[in-house]
Amino acid sequence: MFNAAVASVETHTQLHAYEPQEWIVRAREELIEPGEYLLYDDGEESRTVALTREWTRIGRSLAADVRFDDPTVSRRHALVVRQADGVRVLDDRSLNGVFVNGERVEWRPLNDGDEILVGRYRLTFVSVPGERTQSPPLLAQA
Repeated sequence: MFNAAVASVETHTQLHAYEPQEWIVRAREELIEPGEYLLYDDGEESRTVALTREWTRIGRSLAADVRFDDPTVSRRHALVVRQADGVRVLDDRSLNGVFVNGERVEWRPLNDGDEILVGRYRLTFVSVPGERTQSPPLLAQA
């Protein structure tokens, strides 16, 4: 009986490990506005959050901008900070920690595609660059 329960958990984990990659690719393709975003699956649906303010709070609190009602997430779990020199994630004194690409961090600059683990939730940081401005072609002088 114990082995059957373990097998079903492993199967669910394996399936879930491949599914997010597909929806992340689709979500990224749908992002047309330049900016920074967090993509995550809350168990019911896939969500995209535009990071438009200097601070984005992640946690279990009702005041959180990205809220997960789950005991593995602290009330004040993490902060995503946008500043002129880039975007970083900070652990906001959480119990279970914040992980970026599998490594526990107190704070870390974020790069496009980084995976942030908050409790049992995986968020993907996406940066959509602005359109490149092209200089007009040089005209040949006669």
